[in-house]
Amino acid sequence: MLLSELTTMRVGGPAGRLVDATTRDELVAAAREAWSSGDEWMVLGGGSNVVISDAGFDGTVIRALSRGIDRSVDGGGRVVVQAGEPWDAVVEFAVSNGLSGIEALSGIPGSSGAAPIQNIGAYGQEISDTLVSVQFLDYLTGQVEHIPADELVLGYRTSSLKAGRQGVVLAIELRLASRPAGAVAYPQLATALGVPLGTEVPLADVRSSVLALRAAKGMVLNPDDPDSTSCGSFFTNPIVDENVARRLPKDAPRWPIGLGEPDLVVPLGQQLPERRYEQSSLVKLSAAWLIEHAGIGKGFALPGSRAAISSKHTLAITNRGEATAEQVAELARFVQARVLAEFGLTLQAEPTVIGFQL
Repeated sequence: MLLSELTTMRVGGPAGRLVDATTRDELVAAAREAWSSGDEWMVLGGGSNVVISDAGFDGTVIRALSRGIDRSVDGGGRVVVQAGEPWDAVVEFAVSNGLSGIEALSGIPGSSGAAPIQNIGAYGQEISDTLVSVQFLDYLTGQVEHIPADELVLGYRTSSLKAGRQGVVLAIELRLASRPAGAVAYPQLATALGVPLGTEVPLADVRSSVLALRAAKGMVLNPDDPDSTSCGSFFTNPIVDENVARRLPKDAPRWPIGLGEPDLVVPLGQQLPERRYEQSSLVKLSAAWLIEHAGIGKGFALPGSRAAISSKHTLAITNRGEATAEQVAELARFVQARVLAEFGLTLQAEPTVIGFQL
C-alpha cells in the first residue's frame, strides 16, 4: 500500500510491510515482532503530522488503531484513552461530559497516542496542561511502563518521545476538571467569542469557535477544501533570546515566555566555571509573520510544483493534487532559505519527515 493513502499530506511511497493493530495487545505484539526481526519500523497513527518520502518506507509500518475512552468510576475527571483513538473524538467526549481542559484543542487531527509526543497545543492550551502519564512499550526493555508526564520533558511541540526515546505509546491518561465552562486563554479565541480574555465560556461554545477558526485557516480535514490537504502548521514558531528578537522590525509579533540560559561551551576535561551573568529572557516569534515578510505569500508555489503555501494560512504547505514528497520538501527548503536570508533565523519543521531531511 502507498503511504500517501494513510497520511493527510497525501504523499509517500510504499510500505515494506503494513500491520494494523486494532487492540492494545495487538499493538504490543506487532511492535515486539518488528523489533525482534531487526527490520526498520515506525508507528503511524492518524498520519497528520508526517511527511514520507516518495521512496516510501522499506520496513514495518504499524498502524495504531486501538480505540477506547475510559472515564474513572468515581465520576471525576480522570480519563484513559487508547493510542489509536482520534484526538478530536476525545475532545468531543470531554466537552459532552462537562470535562474542561482540552476544549481549545478541538479539531486537531491525528491520534491520541501521538498527542504527547508532539505536546500538541492551540489557542492557549497544551496537552501538557492535563496529561498525567502515558502507557509506553519501551524499545530497550520490551516492557510496558507507566511514565509520569513530568518525566517526558514536555516543551513547545516536543517531548523526550519525539527527541529520541524509542518505543510505542499505548495509552494516555488525562486529568480534566469537572466543570461546564473553561477560561479563554488566547486573544484570537476571545475575539472570536466576543468576550474579554480570561472569561469563563461554556465548553461547547469554545469548541464551536475553535472549530470555526481552524476551518477558516484550512486546518480541519475537509475533502472540499484543498487547503486542508496538508499536515497542519509546517513550521514551529521560533523561540529565541530577547537580544535576537530586538533585531527584528518593531512590528514583528513576539511573546515573552520566561527565562533561559545561554549555551556554554567548555573544552573537554575542564571544570564548568561558575556562572556570573544574568539569565536572559526567551521570546517566541511568529513563523507566519517571518514567512510573509520574507516575501512568501499565501498561495505561493514554485514553478511547476503541485505543492503550495495554503491560500488561507502561510504556516501550512498543501498538496494541490498529485504533489510529490520532494516537491513538498523543495518548497519547505525554499521557505527556510528565504527566512534565513531575510532575518538570519532557521525555521524548524514541525512534522516528522521520513526518508529525507530538511
